[in-house]
Amino acid sequence: MNHSEIVSFIWGVADLIRDTFKRGKYQDVILPLTVLRRLDCVLAPTKNNVLSAQAKLRGKGLENLERGLRTASGFAFYNTSRYDFDKLLADAPHLAANLRNYIDGFSQNMKEVLERFDFDNTISKLDEAGLLFQVVERFKNVDLHPDVIDNPTMGTIFEELLRKFNEALNENPGEHFTPRDVVHLMVDLMLAGDEKLIREKGIVRTVYDPCCGSGGMLLITKEHITIGVRKNGDIIRPPINPHADIHLFGQEVNPETWAVSKSDLYIKDPSGHDADHIAFGSTLSNDRHSGMPFDYLIANPPYGKDWKRDEEAVMAEHEKGAGGRFGPGLPRISDGQLLFLLHMLSHMKELDKGGSRIAIIMNGSPLFTGDAGSGESEIRRFIFENDLLEALIALPEQLFYNTGIATYVWVVTNRKTAARRGRVQLIDASGFWTQMRKSLGNKRREIPLAQSQDILKLLADFKDGDTRTVAKDGKEEIVVVSKVFPTTQFGFRKITVERPLRLNFQANPERIARLDEEKVFLGLAQSKKKGAAGAKEQAEGRVLQDSIRRILRSLPDTVIKDRVEFERLLDSAIQKTGVKFAAPARKAILSALSERDETAAVCRDRDGNLEPDPELRDTENVPLSESIEAFFKREVKPHVPDAWIDTEKQDQRDGKVGIVGFEINFNRYFYRYAPPRKLSEIETDIRALEQDIVRMLGEVTGGGEDKP
Repeated sequence: MNHSEIVSFIWGVADLIRDTFKRGKYQDVILPLTVLRRLDCVLAPTKNNVLSAQAKLRGKGLENLERGLRTASGFAFYNTSRYDFDKLLADAPHLAANLRNYIDGFSQNMKEVLERFDFDNTISKLDEAGLLFQVVERFKNVDLHPDVIDNPTMGTIFEELLRKFNEALNENPGEHFTPRDVVHLMVDLMLAGDEKLIREKGIVRTVYDPCCGSGGMLLITKEHITIGVRKNGDIIRPPINPHADIHLFGQEVNPETWAVSKSDLYIKDPSGHDADHIAFGSTLSNDRHSGMPFDYLIANPPYGKDWKRDEEAVMAEHEKGAGGRFGPGLPRISDGQLLFLLHMLSHMKELDKGGSRIAIIMNGSPLFTGDAGSGESEIRRFIFENDLLEALIALPEQLFYNTGIATYVWVVTNRKTAARRGRVQLIDASGFWTQMRKSLGNKRREIPLAQSQDILKLLADFKDGDTRTVAKDGKEEIVVVSKVFPTTQFGFRKITVERPLRLNFQANPERIARLDEEKVFLGLAQSKKKGAAGAKEQAEGRVLQDSIRRILRSLPDTVIKDRVEFERLLDSAIQKTGVKFAAPARKAILSALSERDETAAVCRDRDGNLEPDPELRDTENVPLSESIEAFFKREVKPHVPDAWIDTEKQDQRDGKVGIVGFEINFNRYFYRYAPPRKLSEIETDIRALEQDIVRMLGEVTGGGEDKP
């Protein structure tokens, strides 16, 4: 059976358990038993050796048997139970107890893995439902030995099962499983330009994935270097260096997926070193590889997933500034993608120790979400100002199994070549795909090896304006797919543009009545006191309100377009009556009697400075490559001659006017104008639609039937 047939066979267990387990709980049965069956098949050839070695070593009075039993099994784990799947089924009445004995017979390192499945409760539930024998028997009938199902194929089987579980649980897109075609491309992009370095004799390299899922990205990276690129079990591209010493590191928060990754690595690496480096827990709140730098870092963090559960630890890291992982900034709490990128940056090697390369795939949100000064913008600012982004590659839509959204691979490094320093390459690979013969969930497209290699060629050529022929709306056309920009292209200063406040004033009945809408004026007749004292204050306030109304009615009801002139008239009228009230009440009067008027004189404060109108306030984004004065003179002054820049709004980091922001509006750089259709064509289509509507209405109303 190929991997798809095996997945279908295993998934068939769902038919047995559907009345006992909800769809979202199928993984509680299928995943641990798949792992157990794989382990059972792997250990079968050396099972008797382990049991013999155990008896022999105990006969010598030795207490620590681990080293000897590992040697006997040929792996970094072993099982000392006398049971295997065949013997378990041979004693059906005691299957539950014997299965627990079998699991307890694993070495401590593998028991820790299996415990993450919480399988003991599942055994009880299956046993109570009378399903345990049927389920175990079904798994016994599939041979998962590495000679039958090699490690890469087994990895694909695990990931196919995880995909099905994700669909059942309706989990976040991108969580757990990245399609293999995407992983191969990401690995190539991460290793791009390092081939000569990796071929050096005795080379040792570390690879890290902070959200490693089932470990696919780590394993494929190692395979690319030491085995080559596989397709259906065949090597279709040779390895870079089969003798390279590659060490894998990762962390995963999902217990079941972590267990799959850990067990799979124990099988693939007899030394157990790679498996020992896969840590469990939340990367954001508990970095299990703290202080360790890596050569290569790769990840597909979950898209649009909040980081509320990690908030306290993340905030504490942020407050450390440059000494913490999240010093540059914090994204909005509803999406933690950029936190994973910052985490990876904190694990890069220093340049004098060789530097690092990162490949991380994210959706479009991290490109532009957040205004100047926001956490997202500050993170992008840190990346650009430190010249860390080498390239950004837009991938086709409909690549992932549980989402059809657009995704982007960020290639990040602190050791750019001289030609790339201070520059960023954008590659539009959204047209580099072929249609799949059969869709898998939302995945309807894939990136074949030939087009993947073409993307790598675009990266290597590093040409601004490089073109390719792609299919667009059913037609092939030559389009620009590569552009190169200076890092400052993506930065801007957000300046605040003010315009003067212009008001006219009029003491007519309509505007005087507006006083009753002013909170301060209404407050004159209110009191916080209780009883007689409160009633007295309220009465005095109503008298004051009436006095103010009389003063205003004594003013001329003509429109006055100068605030200074109107205030003189108002002050004179107040002095004549001797009525006294506080400044807030005076402000409420001016507010009620005023209206904005472009023909009125400008308002000034006590120091003679122009007073800005909040309703006319605007902002402009000035490219970092341009002077804000020159921009303002060219883009603003010709349209609003009385405008000025608020020089008090300054960037907190550099102290200059305008708040610095960074964003990558990817689509804008590759926008292609499409002329609208001719009106005659549109009219023809409309007439055809009208005729169809009339025909359908006739059918509904019986117009086509014989009339009585």
